[in-house]
Amino acid sequence: MLSTRSLFNEIYRNDEAYQLFCSIAAGGEDQGGWENERIAALTRDPVLAPKVARHGADERKHGRIFTQLLNKRGLPKVPVPDEADYCMLLERKGVGLSHERLNSDAPLSDREIITYLAHSRVTEQRAAEQMRQLVRVYGDEPELGRAMRMISADEDNHLAYCHEELLRLTAEGHGPYIRHALETSARGEIRTHRDVGLAVTARMARILRWPRWQLAVVTLGVHALYLYDRALGWRRMVTLRMPERRNALGTPAPPHAEHEVP
Repeated sequence: MLSTRSLFNEIYRNDEAYQLFCSIAAGGEDQGGWENERIAALTRDPVLAPKVARHGADERKHGRIFTQLLNKRGLPKVPVPDEADYCMLLERKGVGLSHERLNSDAPLSDREIITYLAHSRVTEQRAAEQMRQLVRVYGDEPELGRAMRMISADEDNHLAYCHEELLRLTAEGHGPYIRHALETSARGEIRTHRDVGLAVTARMARILRWPRWQLAVVTLGVHALYLYDRALGWRRMVTLRMPERRNALGTPAPPHAEHEVP
């Protein structure tokens, strides 16, 4: 019987599959760290900018954690396949701020800040859900469990921060553009998540030598999630509610927190 747990355990037991999984995760986190660093540098709001910087520091930390997990297995990072590069594909679909914009020196406008926050609110929803899933799967693994719980807690904080900041901007009169930005980001993210899921599935199938029926079942699952997200699931990505934890990124990132990972 195929299950999420059995699939992730199969990846964990195979060095090449685990290497690809952690390399993709590390690459995405590093890219997110750079993007947030640039956004923090271009943000004029003295209250918001440190929170964006904290977000970037957390993403960099996550990249180091996944790299450390590879190092513990004696595995180097491998290049992320273009078809599995989530951040690059999001940009190509017009989700978030372009790298060309982030490489400029002009301060971000209010609408660009909203575009960034809407993009983050949508992608952090996905990240938070995926990390909770990994905690359920690997929570009992000494090597992975603590790392996954640490990253999951950070992703929950990032999601809370996005809700709170977008609600603040809604109260300042930006509601219509926020709704537009959220819905645009959600549509692009849902397609990108499907495309990356299919690309990673195909790669894992070759590495793990799945029989055709197993590849077909996992591929069907990726398409089923896409159809659900298109029909109903997108709503969870665009709704805003005040989080229980307020000011979740209001303090500096603790230095070298990832070194606590066993």
